[in-house]
Amino acid sequence: MKRGCIVALGLGLVVLLGAGGSYAWLSSGTKPAAPGKEVLVRYEGRKPLLTVFGDLQKRGIVRDARAAGIWARLTRQPSLVPTGTYRLRPGQTLDEIVDELQKPIRHMVRLPETNWAARSARILEREEVCSAASYMALVKNPAAFEGTVSFPLPKDSLEGYLYPDTYDLPPLLGARGVIERQLENFEKRVWRGLKEPKDLQKIVNIGSLVEMEVAIDSERPMVAGVVENRLKKGMRLQIDAAINYGLQKWRPLTYNDYKNVDSPYNLYRVSGLPPTPICSPTVESIEAAIRPAKHDKLYYVALPDKTSLFSATYEEHLKNVAKRRAAIKALEKTR
Repeated sequence: MKRGCIVALGLGLVVLLGAGGSYAWLSSGTKPAAPGKEVLVRYEGRKPLLTVFGDLQKRGIVRDARAAGIWARLTRQPSLVPTGTYRLRPGQTLDEIVDELQKPIRHMVRLPETNWAARSARILEREEVCSAASYMALVKNPAAFEGTVSFPLPKDSLEGYLYPDTYDLPPLLGARGVIERQLENFEKRVWRGLKEPKDLQKIVNIGSLVEMEVAIDSERPMVAGVVENRLKKGMRLQIDAAINYGLQKWRPLTYNDYKNVDSPYNLYRVSGLPPTPICSPTVESIEAAIRPAKHDKLYYVALPDKTSLFSATYEEHLKNVAKRRAAIKALEKTR
């Protein structure tokens, strides 16, 4: 701003406020507020700096929004605040506040692939991104996101479509902002790569089972092939991870659990796929569900080293179970 303009503005203030009190008011109103605790604030849509000053005055971070606004004009501060979350504290100078308001917080949060939505919700609440309850409410309301993505959304739950990844999720972002990022990532990583996007729900469902069952990438198509073979023969899938999902609790299962847990996710009692995916699978598991390995295997069992033994008959499976038990005992002796 040219010096003449500043002088003209200053003369205007003198006329408006009175020569005696204008300087004292402006000087007092632009001093730091009394020191206090750090505050997180979030602004959407490039807010005018003067509007933000009004909010910060209510929060006790700025003494006088009008005085701060005049200071901002005189010192040629940026007129807009970018969308984002900011960490401020009472006691900062106006220079420090405006500097912070040009640097939105970047906060990277990992939402793992073996997470079901409720577990991710707890992570998001811990990281102050949103409440677990608000996240789960939107997960159970896919209609709220109609028109935001190009792929068909499920009716009852977004479980399976919340792509697992590391995201920039600043505090106070809100549940909708998180889910929009996850759905956009699913669209980019999964949907756009599907050459024949038939029966997306089935593909995602099987992909989620593969994700929870497999520790080694090369075995994903093999496990997907077992799932397909059992479905074709009308055999129950008997996948432990689905029971854990139904219980919303991860723990070792017993024979009594297989027999007595009354849940549509108990695939020892219920035929077919679970009602929904049991986690959000990676693109690798989705690809395995689309192109399962062609074989005659119906069973598999995991060894302590995370590899699996596959078999076509129940008799072979029992032998593999015995091998697993022997491997566990041998491992225990080395500890």
